[in-house]
Amino acid sequence: MSDIATHFTVPDVVAAVAAAIPDRELVIQGDRRYTYAEVIARSNRLAAYLHSRGLGCHTERSDLAGHEAGQDFVGLYAYNGNEFVEGLLGAFAARVAPFNVNFRYVKAELQYLLADSGATALIYHAAFAPRVAEVLPDLPQLRVLIQIADDSGNALLDGAVDYETIIGSDSPEPALQHSPDDLYVLYTGGTTGMPKGVLWRQHDIFMTSFGGRNIMTGEPSGSIDEIVERLAGSAGTKLLLLPPLIHGAAQWSVMTAITTGQTVVFPSVVDHFDADDVVRTIEREKVMTVTVVGDAMARPLVAAIEKGIADVSSLAVVASGGALLTPYVKQRVIDVLPNAIVIDGVGSSETGGQMHHMSTAGTVSTGFFNAGPDTVVAAEDLGSILQPGHDGMGWLAQRGYVPLGYKDDAAKTAATFPVIDGVRYAVPGDRARHHADGRIELLGRDSVTINSGGEKIFVEEVETAIASHPAVVDVVVTGRPSERWGQEVVAVVALAEQAHADPAELIDHAAKTLARYKLPKAVVFRAAIERSPSGKADYRWAREQAISE
Repeated sequence: MSDIATHFTVPDVVAAVAAAIPDRELVIQGDRRYTYAEVIARSNRLAAYLHSRGLGCHTERSDLAGHEAGQDFVGLYAYNGNEFVEGLLGAFAARVAPFNVNFRYVKAELQYLLADSGATALIYHAAFAPRVAEVLPDLPQLRVLIQIADDSGNALLDGAVDYETIIGSDSPEPALQHSPDDLYVLYTGGTTGMPKGVLWRQHDIFMTSFGGRNIMTGEPSGSIDEIVERLAGSAGTKLLLLPPLIHGAAQWSVMTAITTGQTVVFPSVVDHFDADDVVRTIEREKVMTVTVVGDAMARPLVAAIEKGIADVSSLAVVASGGALLTPYVKQRVIDVLPNAIVIDGVGSSETGGQMHHMSTAGTVSTGFFNAGPDTVVAAEDLGSILQPGHDGMGWLAQRGYVPLGYKDDAAKTAATFPVIDGVRYAVPGDRARHHADGRIELLGRDSVTINSGGEKIFVEEVETAIASHPAVVDVVVTGRPSERWGQEVVAVVALAEQAHADPAELIDHAAKTLARYKLPKAVVFRAAIERSPSGKADYRWAREQAISE
């Protein structure tokens, strides 16, 4: 669906932006600095190599159902850096569909993902070479291996080609006709079920999450010329990206930065979160915006700022998405950055960016969001769209620029992308209310909602209450079987170093803001909370901890 004349492709937009600002720095990581012109040249040489190996588009979209793919897939199994960015851009340029590979997966999970995607190519850091070698015998279709050298010392796998050798070649750029139907693929996190490959048309993901629309007004770009004109006279700002690029929202931040002429900065340390390195990077590069994923990243960032080891006065925006950023932690961010804006974004693999909320000094809150132009709330039975001010709750839904479906799964595609009153929607499973003032209240993901004694309890609300206790450094809430209640609420808690709190104290603290039936029946203490590399809670792990007690 589109209400504009131009249907965009990523390669066309990126090429036009790079031609307008070729000498502006696009990627900075430590002492590695690459301009727009350099990154595009490098990604085009990668595209040439993929094309030379026979990878590309084999069946056009007009001959396929929504859940079908007619392109080769390349997995990006890498840490943050210019190679990941070039991998995205090079894949798009070669008409190959890039997809994210979680670098924390064990053998069985990695094998499942690469088999499910049908990947014919994989770009991976040498650190992951032993894991790749384990799964290769069971993946005969995976025939193109591109290995990025790193400090691991791992040698090239048999049949693999060194990344920089490809980039250093002089192969001509393939003369391909790109299509707005060419795919961008995002695999879901798999923290509540098996990962699913979400198939997006490039035009649709560009409009919803790659900078094709104004983030505040929702106004769509009308043409490539209009996009380039907005760059005129702009010096560009610097965005420090902390979440791994295997996380969808992180990729969206990078692509939006590129299409709006910004500079993307990565920390020097990328195999784990090093908050001291982050604040020193902010000082060195005079970063204006930093992205985090909820409390798990925001808390250590605040602690590093409080140490006073770096000047972070350039920092004006802290943007979070993908996990809960509680009011308590938002307030701590504003306490150390009094002039900063905290932006809380909502979206999913199946919807792209949907809503946002801004907090500033004196106006800190959470849970209520300003909806994008295509974000609505659908009725419980998915039979209608609820009007603002409706009673009860419904499903957060997105219309317009939505994915084609889940790869090779017609049934799940039909269930998640229903047609309501003749319009196709994405309804991935979040409960919400649309209030009369136009704001949408996000209640929580239905798949992790706890049904206790007939009452629905949204884990995010309980997590917010527990997280505001000063001794708590992280928390995830889950349900476990109960003879009396069916399910009972359990909080899995990590305490700050040298802090102390017993279960009764935490439950009493939560009782200040929660109804009695929502309070945890038990608190399980762990040294750390298991999360994905992007900071999202692993609810399967949390349930295991709750049941084991």
